Amino acid sequence: MQDTNTFLSEIHKDEPSKYAVLMYDAFGKLGSDIEGGNVNRPGSLEECQLVNGPGFSGQYCHVFLKQDETQYFVGICVPDSCDKEEVQTLVVYETFQQEGQSLIPPIPPPIRTESTQGIYTTECFTKIAPDFAIIISLFVCSLLIAVPLAATAGIAVIRWKRRREVGPGVDSPLSATPNHYGTILSNGTPKASTNGCAAREATQMEFGNTREDKSKKSRLYTFMETMSLQSNAVGVWNMAGGGESYSSLNGIRILSLLWIICGHNVQFSASNNFDNDKRWREAVDNNPLYLCSFSGPVYLAVDSFLILGGLLSAKSFMASVQSAGDTLSARLIVSYLFKRLKRVQPLHIFIVCLTIGGFSIVPRGSFWFMAADEIANCRKYWWSNVLLINNLLTVTDICVPWSWYLSVDFQFYATTPLIIYFYRLNKFALFAVAAILLVIPIVASGLITAWLQIPVHQPTTMESEAFYEYYYNKPWTRYGPYLIGVLAGIYMKTKKGHIVKHQWQAALGWISSMIVMALVVWLAYVLRAIPDELSAPHAVYQGLHRTLWALAVSWIILACEEGYGGFINKLLSMKFWIPLSNISFACYMIHPLLIVLYNGEQETPTHYTSYNYFYLFLGHTVMSVIIGYVLTVLIEKPYMFLKRCRG
Repeated sequence: MQDTNTFLSEIHKDEPSKYAVLMYDAFGKLGSDIEGGNVNRPGSLEECQLVNGPGFSGQYCHVFLKQDETQYFVGICVPDSCDKEEVQTLVVYETFQQEGQSLIPPIPPPIRTESTQGIYTTECFTKIAPDFAIIISLFVCSLLIAVPLAATAGIAVIRWKRRREVGPGVDSPLSATPNHYGTILSNGTPKASTNGCAAREATQMEFGNTREDKSKKSRLYTFMETMSLQSNAVGVWNMAGGGESYSSLNGIRILSLLWIICGHNVQFSASNNFDNDKRWREAVDNNPLYLCSFSGPVYLAVDSFLILGGLLSAKSFMASVQSAGDTLSARLIVSYLFKRLKRVQPLHIFIVCLTIGGFSIVPRGSFWFMAADEIANCRKYWWSNVLLINNLLTVTDICVPWSWYLSVDFQFYATTPLIIYFYRLNKFALFAVAAILLVIPIVASGLITAWLQIPVHQPTTMESEAFYEYYYNKPWTRYGPYLIGVLAGIYMKTKKGHIVKHQWQAALGWISSMIVMALVVWLAYVLRAIPDELSAPHAVYQGLHRTLWALAVSWIILACEEGYGGFINKLLSMKFWIPLSNISFACYMIHPLLIVLYNGEQETPTHYTSYNYFYLFLGHTVMSVIIGYVLTVLIEKPYMFLKRCRG
C-alpha cells in the first residue's frame, strides 16, 4: 500500500518522476469504436517493465471486468510488491485515481447505460523463475533434439573416415534413391514403413557392407544410422510419386490442413485480440465466403482427417495381417498400436514440453494470458497427453488443446482391429456392428445438441462452452467419419473390380456428393442462431452433418481411385502435395504454437480485415512448413523408425 500511495502521490505533482509517468502511461485507455468491439484496453506491458521506482519495479496485471453484458480486460501497472489478490482489492476499492477520476474508468454513457463495473478476476505477469517442471521440460526437448544431432555428427565422422580409406569418387546411393516418406505405394501400404530401413541399407552399400557382415555391425552404429539426418532427411522434399494409387489423399490432407490453419489463425485472435470483434462477426457470420476462416460448420477438415486416418489404418492393419500369414493375433494388434504410438508420441511430447519450458522463458506481450493458460494446463495435466486421453478432460483443462485430435485418433485407431475381426468373421456381422457404431455418434450428437441447446455454427460456438465440453472432441460424437474411412479402406483393399462401371454412375455420384457438401455448409448458416429451447432441426443437423460430409469425401477418394476424378483428381494428385504431406503432422502440431506466440507477443489489439488475416495466414503457413520440416527430420522420423530395422 505504501508503494501504491507513493506512485499515486507522484502522478499528482506538476512534474512527476519518470517512473510515475511510465506507470501511468502503461494503464490501458479507452479507445474508439467500442460499439465495433474495441472494448479491451491492454495498456503496455513493455512500458510497465521499464519502471524503476523508489524501492519497487513495475508489475503488469490484467483486470477482467464486466459491465452490462460486456466483458473486457484492462491492463494496469502496479508496484511489484503487490500480489494479484491485493491488486484486486485495490481495484475494488477504486484506489487507482487521479484528481478524482478512476484510472480504470467504466465504458461511459451513452455507449453503456450501466456504469457499474463488476470485477471477476485479476492476473499479474510475474517473473517466472526456472523450477523443476521448466527444467525437466527443457531437458526433454533438448534430449529429443540432441540424440539425432549427435547421431548425425557421428555418422558424418564415420563416413569421412571411411571415404578417406576408400578414396574419392564414391557415390552414395542415399542421394540417388528417392525416399517418399508418407506417400502411398501402389499396393496401398504407406512407404514410410520402409523408409528408415531403405536408408540404412543404402548406407551399408556405401560402406561396402553385405548381408553376411551386417551382423558384425555394432548396435550403436545401427542406432546412429536410424537416428541420423543422413537417413531421415532424404527424400522429404522429393516430388516423385511412390506409386499412383491413392495419390488424391495427399491433396485432401494438405487442403484440410490449410483449412485448419486458416481457421485457427482467426479463432485464436477472435476471443481477445481483435479491436473490432463485432465488425468481424458481422462480416463472417452469414457469409459462406469466410468458410475457411472460422465461419459456418465447425472444422469439417478434421472429419476429412478422420476419414483418411480410418482408411489408411484399415489398409495398414490388413496388410500386416496378410504379412503375418493371414493370422490376426494379439501380438499383431499390440505391435500395430505400438507403431502408432511411435509415430505420434515423440513429437506430441516434445510440443507439450516446449509449451511448458519454452513458453515460460520467452518474452511476453500484453495478450500473453492465452499462452499462460496453456502453460498452467500443461504443468497440471501433461499426463493426459502422455496417455492420449486429454479429450476426455474438461475443455478448459486440456494441455495443448489442438492435440485432442491425437487422442481421438488413437482411441479410434484401437478399434480398427475389432472392425477387421468382424469383417474376417462374417460380412453380416461387420454390417451389424458398423450400423450400430454409426448410429451411436449420430444419436449422441443429436441428443446432446437438443438437451444443451448447443450451436452448430461458428463463431457462435465461442459463446457456448457446452459445445466443446460435451460434443466437439468426444469419441462418442466423432466416430462416424473414422468408421466410414475404415469401411472405405476395407472395400478398396479387397475390391475385385470397379464399383463405378458407367459414366452416368460417376456423374450421379459427383452430383450427389457436391449437393451433400453444399447442403452441409449452407444449412449451418441457416441454423446459425443459438437455440434457446429444444430444436429438432439443430439436433438433426448436428447428428448427421459430419457423417454426410464423410460420405461425400469418401466418394471423391473412390472416384479418383477408379479413374472418374477428372480435373479434381488432377488437382488432388499433384506432385506438389507429396512433400507437404510428408511434413503435415509436424505442421499441424506446431502451427497453433506459432499463432499463440504471435498473438501473445502483441502490445496492441489486432484490427481484423480480410487482407490482414490472409497475410498472417500466409506467414503462419510458411513458418509452419519450415519448422515442420525441421521437426519431421529431427524428431518424428528418427523415433518412428527406431528399432524397426534389425542389425
